[in-house]
Amino acid sequence: MLCRTDVLVAGGGPGGLAAAVAAARSGARTVLVERHGCFGGVITQTGVETVAWYRRAGTVDLEGIGREFERRAEALDGATPDVQSQSLALDSELFKVVADRMVLEAGVEPLLHCLVTEPIVSGGVVRGVITESKSGRRAILARRVIDATGDADLAVRAGAPCRTLAPDKRLGVTVTFSCSGVDKARFLDHVARSAPTYGDWTGRWYVQTDGKEDRLFSPYLQEPFDRAREDGLVPAEVRGFGGTWGRVTDAGEVTCLNVVVMDGYDAGDVRQLTGAEMEGRRRCLLALEALRRYTPGFERATLRTFGADLGVRDSRAIVGRYELTGDDVRGEARFADAVGIFPEFLDGYGLLVLPTTGRYFQVPYGILVPQGVDNLLVAGRCVSGDPVSHAATRSQLCCAVTGQAAGVAAAVSLRRGCTTGELDVAALQDELRRHGVRLD
Repeated sequence: MLCRTDVLVAGGGPGGLAAAVAAARSGARTVLVERHGCFGGVITQTGVETVAWYRRAGTVDLEGIGREFERRAEALDGATPDVQSQSLALDSELFKVVADRMVLEAGVEPLLHCLVTEPIVSGGVVRGVITESKSGRRAILARRVIDATGDADLAVRAGAPCRTLAPDKRLGVTVTFSCSGVDKARFLDHVARSAPTYGDWTGRWYVQTDGKEDRLFSPYLQEPFDRAREDGLVPAEVRGFGGTWGRVTDAGEVTCLNVVVMDGYDAGDVRQLTGAEMEGRRRCLLALEALRRYTPGFERATLRTFGADLGVRDSRAIVGRYELTGDDVRGEARFADAVGIFPEFLDGYGLLVLPTTGRYFQVPYGILVPQGVDNLLVAGRCVSGDPVSHAATRSQLCCAVTGQAAGVAAAVSLRRGCTTGELDVAALQDELRRHGVRLD
């Protein structure tokens, strides 16, 4: 036995971090278990710093812990204005400290370097988890468990039904990287002259927009990779080059170069994960050489970092009490069991829709509740929904919405003496409003 707790959260990405902090703030004894050496998930491990790049003047946005991520990072001088939106780009290294502080201030017990391997299930009810760490194989017993693994690892092993798309239908995986030695002024002058837009995405990635996005600025890079392929630097059969950059610092660092996308990998297969990491790093070096040769300002650029973890966009999704649909997201759906809102923002499966017109949908509690097991909730990109809705719910701040809802739901169910499946939604909504969450 490692410990006993009220709420156990598996996975410390945006969804799990929000879930653990919310549960503790609602009075539940909470343990947050993370397999890496820091919290933050895709922000700190993959290095995706632009958590709200969808935000524009007309956006009606969420409130709650997701927005707190940005405010806390800014207060630590760990955020700068995003180049493409009315949001902040987070410093992925300093966000590790932001996450530490939020966890400790809330009274959450953190467990880093600890892998959750399987749930403990009795009579269809999840009672805790088995972990592996330097402390050996240990159990954590918990009255409520939240699966924020991103891949529904606990849910599927507990017997909850899940869905997956065929690997060739899933969104691609990414290895990101960052550079040093970039001439900032020369590069930004080149960007200003070339004036890339979201319309540039449509030709390369076969993306469908609403049209209103096409003339908006996007920090997009495509020409250097096309020229590299024409000149034989990039083999003709290697596809998936092209994407965006994040911050450009005065020290000549360009962060979050998200320009290597690889299709066909199964994130549920350890051999394929291994292959994707190694092939991704190989392709990053090809991309860096293409930038050096064909992008003004990058002539003396050197590799600074690779993302420490593969960027996975798509794996399992639970079959929940309710399945969110693309029509819900695009039709401004309203739900009696709403636990938050999120803008009409879609990025994936051939769609790019930015919330410039104030449209938003409500996030229902039912997509967090798996079928077939009780006292288990799911947060993050593996909530219940079809592929088009997943293009919205996979967003980091929507993961924070579902995470905060799951954490509060776990705590309120304990307080009221009911299971997560029996929870009175009105009581949950009252507590979420107390946390400053916007429900309508």
